[in-house]
Amino acid sequence: MVRWLLSQKTEIDGETAPLFPGVFGIFGHGNVTSLAEALYPHRDQLPMWRGQNEQSMALAAMAFSKARLRRQIMIATTSVGPGSTNMVTAAAAAHANRIPVLLISGDYFTHRIVDPVLQQVEDFSDPSISVSDTFKPVTRYWDRIVRPEQIIATLPQAVAVMVDPATAGPVYLGLPQDVQAMAFDFPVAFFEEKVHNIRRPGPDVREIAGAAAVLAAAEKPLIIAGGGVRYSGAIEEVTAFAEKRGIPVVETVA
Repeated sequence: MVRWLLSQKTEIDGETAPLFPGVFGIFGHGNVTSLAEALYPHRDQLPMWRGQNEQSMALAAMAFSKARLRRQIMIATTSVGPGSTNMVTAAAAAHANRIPVLLISGDYFTHRIVDPVLQQVEDFSDPSISVSDTFKPVTRYWDRIVRPEQIIATLPQAVAVMVDPATAGPVYLGLPQDVQAMAFDFPVAFFEEKVHNIRRPGPDVREIAGAAAVLAAAEKPLIIAGGGVRYSGAIEEVTAFAEKRGIPVVETVA
């Protein structure tokens, strides 16, 4: 997984940059013995920062992706159990604001021999449910990796969701602790570099004409600028338009 994430690039103003420039993490049971060990040798290419708590680091990951205009995506990883659920608030905020962030946490053992696991929240009426399922309502893409070869399909699908302006938002991947340690002979082509050209949403001619008509007829016009102004790269154009005509501008949370 780490090797594949490193192969993902993005184009920013004609320059190629890592799509995933870093990882916020708090490591414990569920993500330390395999994922952390895989990340460590690549710390120069994929730097890691230790969070003080899961809530703040996941929100920081979301803030980074927002500041980078959704053209780069930060990763946040936690242990299984409450460490995982502590990221739910950030997932919900990213979901509401369409901010891509990759959330990865440990999950139960798929063989279920080790049961119960320390701090693992379980539903004894349905052993297939874990705390990871709490992310389903607040993510754009959710999956639990139950076989190593599953990531051949899951990772490209997850990234496709995050880099599309129409579907951008948080992605959650649950990594069962036993599956993390499994080996698989992946095809070499799976790790070939991929440069993502993130689409810039263009203006709709009819909507622009309608907005112009409203502004022209208004006695006290006001422009309410949403996140689309930022993500489409139209900040300078909107600013110049408003300043030339003396129209005040207010911003939404996005």
